[in-house]
Amino acid sequence: MGSVATLLLLRHGRTTANADGGLAGRQPVELDDTGRAQATAAGERLRGLPLAAVVTSPLIRCRQTLELALPQAAPTVDEGLIECGYGSWEGQPLKKLAKDPLWPVVQQHPSAAVFPDGEAMAAMAARAVATVRSWDARITAEHGPEAVWLACSHGDVIKAIVADALGVHLDLFQRIVADPASVTAIRYTPLRPFLLRLNDTGGDLAGLVPPPRKRRRRSARPAESDAAVGGGAGAGR
Repeated sequence: MGSVATLLLLRHGRTTANADGGLAGRQPVELDDTGRAQATAAGERLRGLPLAAVVTSPLIRCRQTLELALPQAAPTVDEGLIECGYGSWEGQPLKKLAKDPLWPVVQQHPSAAVFPDGEAMAAMAARAVATVRSWDARITAEHGPEAVWLACSHGDVIKAIVADALGVHLDLFQRIVADPASVTAIRYTPLRPFLLRLNDTGGDLAGLVPPPRKRRRRSARPAESDAAVGGGAGAGR
C-alpha cells in the first residue's frame, strides 16, 4: 500500500459550541481552552511527519487548530472541506434539535436529510469526498507515492469521507466517530481505499509514513490495491 499518498484527516479541537452542547455549523465559533490543548497535543504527534501539503476548511476553528498544531505550515483553504450547512439548525442546542421531526431522519436515514435553509447531507458527503480524492490524486502525482498530506475538517465531514472509504452507505455513517483533534488515515489505491487509522487521539503516527520503495521483480509483488491476506506484517515492515 506504499504506492499512493496517505491522507490524514484531522478534526478541529473542541469549541465553545461543543462544550455548551450546541450545533455550531458554519458559525465562527472558536476553540475553547480544552480545544487549544487538544490542538497542541495533536501537533506534538504530527510535527515529525513530512507533510507534502496541509489543506483546511475555511472555518476559524480549523484554522486555529492548525495554527497551534502546525505553526510552521501554510495551509491551503478549500471550501470543499467546510462543515455541513445546517441552515436554521445552526446555533441551536442539540437537546432542542433532538425534538425536531428531522432529527430521527438525520440519525437513521441521513442520505435523505436536507436541513431547512441549508445543505443536504448527501451533497455534503459528495463534495467532501470529491475534494479529498482530487487533492490526493494531485499530491500523489506531484510528490510521489510516499507523500503524506493532511486535511483539517469537521466531524460529519470526516465521517462521510470514512464511510466512502469503507464502501458503506451514508445511512451508516452515524456509526462512525470522529472526536475533536482526532486523526484518521486513509490511503486511496486504484481499486479500493484502505482505512489505516480511525479516530486516533493518542497513538504514534510515525508508522503511517510509507517506507522507501524497494525494487522488486514485478511478479513478486502483489498489486497495490490488493489487501494483505492474513493481515500482513503491519506498517513496520
